[in-house]
Amino acid sequence: MGRRGKDLPPLGSLAVFEAAARHLSFQEAAREFNVTPGAVSRQIKALETELGCALFLRVHRGVRLTQEGEVLSAAVGEGFAQIAAACRRLRERQQRPSVTLGATTAVAALWLMPRLGTFWREHQDIVVNHVISDVARDLAGPGIDLRIRYGHGRWPGEETAKLFGDRLYPICGPGFAKQMKGQALDALTRQPLIQLQGVDPDWTDWEDWLRLAGLPHGALDLRRFNNYAIALQAAQDDQGIALGWHSLVAPLLASSKLVRLWDIEVPAPGAYYVTWDSARPLGPEAKTLKAWLIDSAAP
Repeated sequence: MGRRGKDLPPLGSLAVFEAAARHLSFQEAAREFNVTPGAVSRQIKALETELGCALFLRVHRGVRLTQEGEVLSAAVGEGFAQIAAACRRLRERQQRPSVTLGATTAVAALWLMPRLGTFWREHQDIVVNHVISDVARDLAGPGIDLRIRYGHGRWPGEETAKLFGDRLYPICGPGFAKQMKGQALDALTRQPLIQLQGVDPDWTDWEDWLRLAGLPHGALDLRRFNNYAIALQAAQDDQGIALGWHSLVAPLLASSKLVRLWDIEVPAPGAYYVTWDSARPLGPEAKTLKAWLIDSAAP
């Protein structure tokens, strides 16, 4: 077995440091580990020597963290929390069949959740855990069994099954739609455009859409968001025109929270897929959920 990374101090010392930092007390940390305060102090001193900096300031009634101690405390606390969460998921997996599904905020809120109740009713023995993030790398972890992704359908190390395509068109709030009433399509590029940016490079933005629609334009007045659900809320609040993905915004159009502008639309260049790691076979629960997702996406 290989040695731990050369930059990582002994895990025992880090655990003692985390407890001392959490309690701001060597005595409380000692009680937590069932050792003497002197033993805690020696562990902290050894850690400070290895790192070459002081982690605590010894004060009259206890200790407080130095600036360096604050940095390490935040990192160690986050790391231990992630380890604890992983261990909890592993224990839960042993107790009851489960599957972990990853998706973006918009797909989870606008497409998945309105349908998932059917799966829960049909498969009450399967626990579905969710990882929701608009950052693609957050959905690539080994603890995620299935992912819902938008794109071209070819990703290294992933198997895919197509769920559905989409179509895109301009949408806005009812108030903004009244202001636009009677205006020709060439007015679109002079309006504030709500742009989803910095999320997934495969996602179609206004520049892509205008090119696909064959609409020339100069500089655009873009209002940028990194979360599609929040971008849609901005559109509902009449802050501009958003790009509507039909599969996601259809219920908002039906409820008149959003309004479609003009009749123009373009097919989405990509599609939505359910994906999974090609090197790791799916368990029976994941296979069941995958099949259900495909059936739910069928026209």
